[in-house]
Amino acid sequence: MAITRWDPFRDFLSIQEEIAKMFEKAFGTPRSLAKLTAEEGWIPTIDVYEKDKEVIVKAELPGLTAKDVDVSVDEEALTIKGERKFEEEVKEENFYRLERRYGNFQRVIPFPTPIVVDKVKASFKDGILEVRLPKLEEAKPKKVKVKIEE
Repeated sequence: MAITRWDPFRDFLSIQEEIAKMFEKAFGTPRSLAKLTAEEGWIPTIDVYEKDKEVIVKAELPGLTAKDVDVSVDEEALTIKGERKFEEEVKEENFYRLERRYGNFQRVIPFPTPIVVDKVKASFKDGILEVRLPKLEEAKPKKVKVKIEE
């Protein structure tokens, strides 16, 4: 029977490798152009913030126009989808870097508060999609005056 020296860090390193694999699956790794297909897609970044009377969603969609984007809304969520196409015919071996992502995308943003679906407005300017979602009247915060008793 061979005696194996116990190394407390061996298990830690295998856990670290498993976590690294998990992040690679979730966020991707550098890939060659040959592997980059429209099916893999990409995810545009968004900001969601709330004001007194509305919720505002801003999405960065560089290189796209309003015609390339489909915005839909229901009682529960806002859906933004579209496609950014790879336009230039450049051979893989001519690339020094390929960091921009191409293909289909879809973001579903659940509402933090009830909204009025038929009054939603969307605008597109300089690669930024802005969607304004008016809050339902009953969802607006009400101020309550606190009485001081002595």
